[in-house]
Amino acid sequence: MSRVRVGWLTVYLDLPPESFAPSVAYWSALTGYAVSPARGRHDEYASLLPPGGADDHLAVQRLGSGPGRLHLDLHVADPAAAAEEAVGLGARVLARPTDGYVVLESPGGFVFCLVSHPQGRAAAPAAWPGGRSMVDQVCLDIPADGYERETAFWSALTAWELTASAGAEFRRLRHQPGLPVRILLQRLAEPTGRVRAHLDLAADDRAAEVARHEALGGRVLARRQWWTVLADPAGTAYCVTGRTPTDPTDHLTKEPR
Repeated sequence: MSRVRVGWLTVYLDLPPESFAPSVAYWSALTGYAVSPARGRHDEYASLLPPGGADDHLAVQRLGSGPGRLHLDLHVADPAAAAEEAVGLGARVLARPTDGYVVLESPGGFVFCLVSHPQGRAAAPAAWPGGRSMVDQVCLDIPADGYERETAFWSALTAWELTASAGAEFRRLRHQPGLPVRILLQRLAEPTGRVRAHLDLAADDRAAEVARHEALGGRVLARRQWWTVLADPAGTAYCVTGRTPTDPTDHLTKEPR
């Protein structure tokens, strides 16, 4: 049993320098969250701040180069001890910066950080003319050959139960109440490659929510039965699903109630 207790999750949108400003403006408008003052040695970081005093769970980072991507911060009491646990389960340490957090990659190559910053109060869904929506799920996209190992790693590290989902290609991690985002694990058709991730937004009215995103500059890539795939101004793909934003029992799936 893992000794790591994850007290909060923060999702980072890692954005190319040429599209950083329009992408930050897009995600701020899309969520209704304000942008914090920049921080970091080169002002490369900022958080998206929910209204009403809720703690932030979305942040942005300006990359030096390369395409956009996503990484995940796990908030724990002792990042160094948690990193030892993660390495024992198959992770690899990439960096140990001087301010105490640890950068790692999972067995399948997904980059994540272990940080100590405490958080605690999750945001409520935002209300729009077409209904409510919120970013509430990270979907790890896992090539087929490494799916069993990757799903076992995340379940062992977090000590969250790994359960089947409605679709054969999905599994889910059932975390404790109060965390701001959920984790879904999707088996891709491609056999090999690095694990990557995308965001899912839950929406009361998927069609109205997608139209709102298009008006803000989002681009529809595909329309599926239960979700729509879009791209932000940086070309980073994400999904809008038909899950009810506030339903705690509709856990980690893309399918609507």
